[in-house]
Amino acid sequence: VLFWSCKEQKKEETVTEETEMVADYSVFGSDFNAEEATTSALLYKEFEMLKSADSLKTTFRGTVTEVCKEKGCWMKIALENGEETMVKFKDYGFFVPKDIAGKEVVVSGIAFIDEMSVEDQQHFAEDGGESAEEIAKITEPKRTYSVIADGVILEK
Repeated sequence: VLFWSCKEQKKEETVTEETEMVADYSVFGSDFNAEEATTSALLYKEFEMLKSADSLKTTFRGTVTEVCKEKGCWMKIALENGEETMVKFKDYGFFVPKDIAGKEVVVSGIAFIDEMSVEDQQHFAEDGGESAEEIAKITEPKRTYSVIADGVILEK
């Protein structure tokens, strides 16, 4: 199980965000073929078939619902039935803009089922700007749909 977040980074480091312009798109992380992307609805169906030890290489298209307000070091993407997937970036190697909620992205990475601890849920809620009252309501672990992305394409 992989856990990290922007506030857990204690050492100072300089991260250079490499963005490559491709037509009307920005590429964060590794470049990939967006034409191979499935929909977030199909990804949801694939998540439903995964067991907790399974993983799946995927490229999918979806709408960003939330982004880390501290650094842009994670984002959530809408799936079906009100579900969403937590997308983190491979090796903490790149970030996305913090103002892309509501925009469509294409993500390439590894999808898996994760159980997020209460502490981690509260931390991500804090990063997401939730109130102390909302954070206090988080009291039990949660099964989550997760992706470790090696690349993200954002339409301009």
